[in-house]
Amino acid sequence: MPTGSSTHGNLFPREARLVRRGEFDAVYRAGKRRSSSHYTVFLRANELPQSRFGFSIKKALGGAVARNRIRRRLREVVRCHRLEIPAGWDIVIHPKSTVARAPFAALTTDLLRLLKDM
Repeated sequence: MPTGSSTHGNLFPREARLVRRGEFDAVYRAGKRRSSSHYTVFLRANELPQSRFGFSIKKALGGAVARNRIRRRLREVVRCHRLEIPAGWDIVIHPKSTVARAPFAALTTDLLRLLKDM
């Protein structure tokens, strides 16, 4: 990474991600659910010093290109605002079809509002 980069400190490291199916299943099984106009979010306490995030984008939201674009946009929201989200949670984010066309600022505001006061 180049020195002086504005992204330094706002990384999205592997330990901040849910990557295994079992981790996702545990959140679905024992977690709470919250919804908004752009997302359905599943939350489960994880006893760790940081929150971990996973994304599940349904094929109904479009082809691979569209789904990957949605995934990149969500990952960027989380990367930029990860430190504002309360620690100690496993969070799985399911975007709704409105995410593909929504402005980035609206996506950010909606997700932070959902995850505040957990």
